[in-house]
Amino acid sequence: MRGEPRRAAELTRPESLRLLDLVPIGRIVYTVRALPAILPVSHLIDDGMVVVRTHIGAECAGSVVAYQADQIDVHARTGWSVTVTGVARRVLDLDEIAAYESRLAPLIEAHGVETIRIYPEIVTGYRLVNGVEH
Repeated sequence: MRGEPRRAAELTRPESLRLLDLVPIGRIVYTVRALPAILPVSHLIDDGMVVVRTHIGAECAGSVVAYQADQIDVHARTGWSVTVTGVARRVLDLDEIAAYESRLAPLIEAHGVETIRIYPEIVTGYRLVNGVEH
């Protein structure tokens, strides 16, 4: 499948987070024994932070992680992609956990599901648009 090349138009941080909030699933990138691991998870955006409920909490809590989601039309070769990089922390407040549990189901059924909040340090986003910059 070939098509015209697209240009990556950079998005602002607020626009990137707004778009991220429009899709329910993304990928968390973390490390296991110093090697990268990627897991699809469901998420929500709360007060500018990415919140996920997953069984890998012990492996990513306290570490720098990346979170990436996109919405790309493979036929039209248009859409957007957003990556958030920051420290992942377990949510420990029981009221917060209960509130997130009511709004966010884990994508993968597993034992030991925890609620993790990613504190964004770097937010990058781009939209695929027509044309090539010269």
